[in-house]
Amino acid sequence: MKKAKRTQDHLIFKISLLSISIFLMMAPAISPALPLMYHAFPGVDQAGVETLATIPNIGIVIGLLISPFLIRFIGEKATILTGLVVTLLSGTFPMYATAYTPILISRFLIGAGIGLFNSLAVSLIPQFYGDDEEELATMVGYQNVMGGLGAAIASFLISYLITISWHAAFAIYFLVIPVLILFTIFVPLPREKVDENNQKKARPKQTVNKKVIMIAIFMFFIFLFYMPMSFKIPAFVVEEKLGTVSELSLLTGILNLVSIPVGASFGFFFKRLHDKIFPISFLIVAIGFLVIAMSVNFVMLTIGSLILGIGFGLSVPYMYNWLDWSAPKNSVNLATTIVLVLVNVGCAISPMVLNAITSSAKMCLLVSAIFFGCFTIYAFIHYLRVHKN
Repeated sequence: MKKAKRTQDHLIFKISLLSISIFLMMAPAISPALPLMYHAFPGVDQAGVETLATIPNIGIVIGLLISPFLIRFIGEKATILTGLVVTLLSGTFPMYATAYTPILISRFLIGAGIGLFNSLAVSLIPQFYGDDEEELATMVGYQNVMGGLGAAIASFLISYLITISWHAAFAIYFLVIPVLILFTIFVPLPREKVDENNQKKARPKQTVNKKVIMIAIFMFFIFLFYMPMSFKIPAFVVEEKLGTVSELSLLTGILNLVSIPVGASFGFFFKRLHDKIFPISFLIVAIGFLVIAMSVNFVMLTIGSLILGIGFGLSVPYMYNWLDWSAPKNSVNLATTIVLVLVNVGCAISPMVLNAITSSAKMCLLVSAIFFGCFTIYAFIHYLRVHKN
């Protein structure tokens, strides 16, 4: 235990532990390459090509469901390393492939690979820092930062790589290699304290409670209505003639970059605002969507995106912090898995649900603004109720 305590305070350990989160938001990062792929697969319609950006979410759900069983047999570290290798191999496969179906399968597999370590990327943090609330809040904020950093790096790299070819865009997944090396060397996660002859005496039984289920449902709807920021903004820019594809790719990178200082500052804001972050952050998200939907030029669109990035960069770490507080003892990994399953289901079905509501990109963004406005009202009432006494 003493060695673990000393190890967790080292900067290289923190970087290595957090580095796996770089890939949590990177699966849909190839979206800017989709227009170049529309004519690459004869017989495949536009919706089929766009599926290449969304099918990883289905793979993530499968990976999340498999992960607990794999952990039981090979341990947490081996499960993470397996996920990273699958992500590397399947992520770079489209660089060399030309047929649609094999590429579609590889996109599903990259989701499954990410799913294997998705919940562990979050649940390992309270495992090391759960005895210090402020340090935990800081590390959860940094964890969210890494997701934004990965998405930002991918966006900027892809804006260059797609000038070569759509195949080249998938080279971003070679970033797995340094992370694989860092995690292997600097994160000494022991296997379960179980010997080969006594596997029955594994970790304590994990359970969930009503709060965990409630948070999971919240996260489902939060991501369901946040995803239009990814799949509707390109159509919105075209419909409203607000800018070019290259400018949009740059905007995506900027939006992801905004989440980095915001997420890094989450611990700072949490110390001062505590539960006030709940309604404030979602109010900022609602305002961001509203400004975007009302945009009449690219500058206004950029301002709205920055506002949205700030709000979302505060809201997501708060929700995961809330989950850490609410999960029963020794059940954070199960609780995180449940939340992430619903998050990815929400992401996967978001286009279907929002397109069923409206086919207009602008109206879709307004629907998201309305949802987050309503959620802000709930968050404010919840805050008043909890802090009434």
